[in-house]
Amino acid sequence: MSRLRTHAEHHAVEKLGWLRAAVLGANDGTLSTGSLIVGVASAHASHGGILVAGLSALVAGALSMAAGEYVSVSSQADSEQADLAREKRELATDWNGEVAELAGIYRRRGLDEALARQVAVALMQHDAIGTHARDELGLSDATAARPFQAALASASAFSSGAILPVLAAILTPAPYVSWGVSIISILALAALGAIGAVAGGAPPLRPTLRVTFWGLVAMIVTGGIGQVFGV
Repeated sequence: MSRLRTHAEHHAVEKLGWLRAAVLGANDGTLSTGSLIVGVASAHASHGGILVAGLSALVAGALSMAAGEYVSVSSQADSEQADLAREKRELATDWNGEVAELAGIYRRRGLDEALARQVAVALMQHDAIGTHARDELGLSDATAARPFQAALASASAFSSGAILPVLAAILTPAPYVSWGVSIISILALAALGAIGAVAGGAPPLRPTLRVTFWGLVAMIVTGGIGQVFGV
């Protein structure tokens, strides 16, 4: 007897949600923290003051990202729950109307009228609210809003990027902190751009150049502000 192997396909688009959030969070951590350290260092602050500024930027940025993500995803979760509650009420009061609504969705996807209604009835008898959540509202367990998980992931991504310029500031002699942090930050940003592009299935050159360019702009601007207002 021959064995049938399950054919599993993996597409780049499946990674885009978590990948975009992780790369953006790490980019933000590296760029904002690195730029702040460069600005403070360019103002001729003490080495201790530079480290305090860098660590404060890391902690404050991570908490800010976590809080913002928590609030945003909590709002999304509230909307999802409200939509599901409305669907439950409609299923309880107008079953046939919901069958027709679902069949209409399947007709627009290419099924003929009889088959669309047959599929709608069969799926609703199996799991009415789950079917409408998936096919009408676009909701599923994989995409459900999870505020705590989103907040933790956002804070972790920011911190993973921010720690690099902070370490560079710790390890670099005080007179060269601006240069050391700038170089490490730009290299980290370039690496993040390339990793994000490759993991997403895109050519890495343009994303790498793009993120490197804006990183350089940020470092130059903040360094200039430190020079102007420094003592």
